[in-house]
Amino acid sequence: MTNIDKKVKELFEAGCHLGHKTNKIHPKAKKYIYTIDNGSSIIDLTKTVNLLEKAKEFIRDLAKNNKTLLIVVTKRIVSNFTADLCQKNNFSHVTVKWPAGLLTNFETISKNVKKLKKMREEKEQGEWSKFVKHEQIKFQKELNKLEKFYSGISMLEKLPDALFIVDIKNEKNAVKEALEKKIPIVAIVDTNVNPDAINYPIPGNDDASTSIEYFVKEIIETYVRYKKAQTT
Repeated sequence: MTNIDKKVKELFEAGCHLGHKTNKIHPKAKKYIYTIDNGSSIIDLTKTVNLLEKAKEFIRDLAKNNKTLLIVVTKRIVSNFTADLCQKNNFSHVTVKWPAGLLTNFETISKNVKKLKKMREEKEQGEWSKFVKHEQIKFQKELNKLEKFYSGISMLEKLPDALFIVDIKNEKNAVKEALEKKIPIVAIVDTNVNPDAINYPIPGNDDASTSIEYFVKEIIETYVRYKKAQTT
């Protein structure tokens, strides 16, 4: 079995080949469709293998040059999985909701991140203890809210050098901001979207958890492997 065959088998087993029904197919996505089965599109996994490899080459270069990659996966079925994997590997990530203006209004978003860090510090140093109970509860609620939306990007000190996005239809604001700031995008493109605006499109199912988890792991593990190679 060749390496391509092996990869195709892995992708198939993860359900990465399952696209959308014919009435939802985007005309620009037809180039990635192998066939139509029972009214649903089947993605050509040999094309997925080639384009995944191209995307991974780009990710390797990012890691080698110490560039930052922001992971954007807010789908509930995989948001916890993605957040855990990102935290484990010190990756900046958005897994709850895209903060409007993260790329186009980075300074304002940074203020919220600074506030989060400041509140964390004040709590850890016991500064809250001088306030009455209901004030402490109020602070905790505010801290929880900041943690929810900004903890994943608390390490992001400048604009990311690239984005990895799952579901560009769902994450249209992230795509729009990245294009505006000319930040390269690596993304899973299902058969219901236009892949042409994406720098490194990877044709695949962006609805099934097994498929998304496969791609997320491939991207993160590639970056981590080459980053480690730089430090050893």
